[in-house]
Amino acid sequence: MTQQTSLLAKPSSDAATSTDAATPAKSHYVVLDGLRGVASLMVVVFHLFEAYAGGNPQKQIVNHGYLAVDFFFLLSGFVIAYAYDDRWAAGMGQWGFYKRRLVRLQPMIVMGSLIGATLLAFQHFSIFPKLEAVSAWQVAAVMLLGFVMIPLTPSAEIRGWGEIYPLNGPAWSLFYEYVANILYAAGLRKLSNRALGVLAGLAALALVHLLVFGPRGDVIGGWALDAGGVRIGLTRVLFPFFAGVLLMRLGKRIKVGGAFAVCSLLLVVALALPRFGGTERLWVNGLYEAFCVIVLFPLIVVIGAGEKDADGPSVRIARFFGDLSYPLYITHYPLIYIYTGWVVDRKVPAGQGALVGAGVFVAAVTIAYACLKFYDEPVRRWLGGKLLAGPRLRTPN
Repeated sequence: MTQQTSLLAKPSSDAATSTDAATPAKSHYVVLDGLRGVASLMVVVFHLFEAYAGGNPQKQIVNHGYLAVDFFFLLSGFVIAYAYDDRWAAGMGQWGFYKRRLVRLQPMIVMGSLIGATLLAFQHFSIFPKLEAVSAWQVAAVMLLGFVMIPLTPSAEIRGWGEIYPLNGPAWSLFYEYVANILYAAGLRKLSNRALGVLAGLAALALVHLLVFGPRGDVIGGWALDAGGVRIGLTRVLFPFFAGVLLMRLGKRIKVGGAFAVCSLLLVVALALPRFGGTERLWVNGLYEAFCVIVLFPLIVVIGAGEKDADGPSVRIARFFGDLSYPLYITHYPLIYIYTGWVVDRKVPAGQGALVGAGVFVAAVTIAYACLKFYDEPVRRWLGGKLLAGPRLRTPN
């Protein structure tokens, strides 16, 4: 772990702060930041193509784009361990940790819910059966509940898709991000590497069981507040998050020239490959997804964390997309609701819808960048100044 600071490019908003204002801020793993951006872009592309799949994963182009969420969980565990492991001994308490996570995550959660409520008026399509009967007061209540991450039951949600956050579906993964953060802070951070390895191993077995012996052969799900949805959500977050923590603590790195390009290619291919096994052998696709989450994604992180070169155009690209990744992920889906409803109700062929889809992609990136620069960064600076001790503290990522 002695080489960490030499590997990194710039002061990190990830590495929050200690209670000592004189403690220097840590630095980003800039390649990992960039990979988070690549994964976010793939999520948007996946959702755009999903409009043409008719709910059938066998027909989905860019088929495994949903695995980007599992990659995010892995990166999150790695970054949390890097940013905070050494700060508990320095006096940071649980509430200090929670405040830093709230400062990092909550402003964009609020913005995502607000954008979702604003665009709801353009989403009255047949695929959202409950929207016609929804009142403005209900929308306002759901928006406010979304602000504070209170999940809705299937009977209480307003869209008809069973989402715990029906104004902004992807917020479900932030719910489980918070669950993993709380588990880490409440005690699992104290585990030895051996004990953490056992925990990660058991979580990996649970993941394999879901994928190979489950009814779907994939990890799709986690956004519904029912027994099946909660099982999928917890199974998806527990292995990658705590495997990420373990990877950081073990300090294993693989040095590869052009790490950002190599890792980006591996990630894009993994997320874009078609579904395996067909409808008769769902377990085959399950094995592929287990391989991605348990083997390939950790390998990508180990390679990305081993990049020493913190300069050049590839690093600048990585840094840009790393900054953009979270705003893009948490704000793009209200546009996808509109695009999907339009494609389905109008029966728009893929060729005809491609130009509009490209426009949606550009709009999503533009909205995310505007949110980052004009809302997220200044709000986090303000909240950091109000809630975090010391004038030199930076907000965590």
